[in-house]
Amino acid sequence: MRVILAEDSTLLREGLIRLLVEEGHEVPAAVGDGASLVEAVAEHAPDVAVVDVRMPPTHTDEGLRAALEIRRRWPGVRLLVLSQYVEKRYAAELMSGDVEGVGYLLKDRVAQVADFLDALERVAAGGAAFDPEVVRQLLARTTQVDPLARLTAREREVLERMAQGLTNASIAQELHVSQSAVEKHVNALFDKLRLSHVTGYSRRVLAVLRFLES
Repeated sequence: MRVILAEDSTLLREGLIRLLVEEGHEVPAAVGDGASLVEAVAEHAPDVAVVDVRMPPTHTDEGLRAALEIRRRWPGVRLLVLSQYVEKRYAAELMSGDVEGVGYLLKDRVAQVADFLDALERVAAGGAAFDPEVVRQLLARTTQVDPLARLTAREREVLERMAQGLTNASIAQELHVSQSAVEKHVNALFDKLRLSHVTGYSRRVLAVLRFLES
């Protein structure tokens, strides 16, 4: 795949370039600020952009704002945010539309290179990859809001893993329950969030967005 990197740490940027090239991927551009990222995407039309959050000139949220612009102008480009921080406002906005082909990982919690490569492949294929801590922080503000308050603890666990992009089979494996039990929890979620009769949209995506937008 063709991957553009946006990372202001030269050491990390060069390390990621080497890793991706060794894995057989093409890196047509690697930049150190948000404006250059947008320009690189316009020029090279990558499959995926791997984006840090805090970059020059202000080191606040340049990367995420650039990611949102890319999402708006080139919706076919997949986005994997790789950062030390959860920038809640723009992260929620990034995840408030179609979350297919979007990921958000925390650098300090990527324990193995294989985890990063797996997330990259999943996002490139149109899936989602969200660090559980990112999901936890974004969903924390919803705990007092109905109808979410009607969810059981197990249903919340299932929904949190849905937000990470996991399939029912993967959720069952993580929670050590049967896949049929997960399917029952998912259906209960849809009922409580009034999504059971929705057609034309992914109910899984809508359930996650109901959390993020509350």
